[in-house]
Amino acid sequence: MIGRTLAGQSILIAVVCMAVDGAGAAMTGLPVHWPAGAALAVLVVVVDAALALPVRLSGWVATAHAAAVVVTAVVVRITVNLHGTGGHQISVGESHVGALVAGYRAGAWLRRWPSLLSLGALVVGMAASRCFHPGASVLSVVMVAATNALLPWLVGRYTTGRRAYIDELQHRSENERRDAEAAVEAAVSRERSAIARDLHDVISHHVSAIGMHAGAARLGLTARGTGDRVTGSLSAVEAASRAAMVDLRKLLDVLHGTSDGANQPGLANLDELVTGVRPAGPAVRLTVHGGSRPLPGSLDVALYRVAQEMLTNALRHGDGTTVDLEIRYRTDAVTVAARNGIGRGARVAALASDGRGLAGIRTRAAMFDGSVNYGPDESRKRWETSVTVSTGSLEGAS
Repeated sequence: MIGRTLAGQSILIAVVCMAVDGAGAAMTGLPVHWPAGAALAVLVVVVDAALALPVRLSGWVATAHAAAVVVTAVVVRITVNLHGTGGHQISVGESHVGALVAGYRAGAWLRRWPSLLSLGALVVGMAASRCFHPGASVLSVVMVAATNALLPWLVGRYTTGRRAYIDELQHRSENERRDAEAAVEAAVSRERSAIARDLHDVISHHVSAIGMHAGAARLGLTARGTGDRVTGSLSAVEAASRAAMVDLRKLLDVLHGTSDGANQPGLANLDELVTGVRPAGPAVRLTVHGGSRPLPGSLDVALYRVAQEMLTNALRHGDGTTVDLEIRYRTDAVTVAARNGIGRGARVAALASDGRGLAGIRTRAAMFDGSVNYGPDESRKRWETSVTVSTGSLEGAS
């Protein structure tokens, strides 16, 4: 569609130039019955008709116009010298509309060197034609070459440069738009991953605790005189269920935008976390080394989730004995570590590749450039997991 429009416009421009330059050729003052006058009119019409050709031929079209301008001037001067003016006022082809358009096309559509060669041909042609004009001076020659060749060529180059600049701006704007969309998509993806990790930690921890308590209650029902144990286990199931619902509501509030996450738990809530785990069976010993201090909110929540996942792994894969949970505050770092016995049915290789649990711990530590270490001890009977995060560059964060 665009190609057809450009072709139609080229034909219209060629027709207008043919009419204007043809009339100009007839106005050179040569008698109409002279063969030279008719030949010039035909020449001008032919070269102007070439303006309808494809733009890739603009260099040849410009060269043809330059030659036509020179031929017109030479024919007029020779005819006048041979036959005189016959009382007519003779002018040497003052109409160069087609040559102007040809110069513009050469500047606008051609590449650097073909365009410069076309400009050279037009400048030489215009200057040479002016030299055949009576009373021509150096200044007039320069003015004709500049006005009829250089100026339209420069306008063409300017148009091309402006079009390229606009295209570059549009391309840059499109790239920026795509980059912005990609950034938004990446942010959404990261947020989804963070929410998925939180949901995994919350659900996995509380459901594991519920399962342990339910198992303890089932075993307690088979023995006599264990009413207190059954009641304690069922109470723990109820407490774990309520805690799960509270944590889920907090996460849903963040998703709905009704909370900024400020009410998320942190290391100060580890006592509550440990209290909820102890009735499930394993004895959890929480030890804090060094003076506890406030941490940036996001880091505080992340380390709490790490400790929560460590306890969940101990419930799922441990042997039900003591779980040691340690928090070590140092001047420029904080470490969360857990140690627990490996259950009889749990293989070390399976623990090391335990999908989402350890992956979630690694991801949370990586968010703060922290280090993660996990694996069995030398006896291969106890599992150790530790996360250390430097706080030197985070002290001013909120």
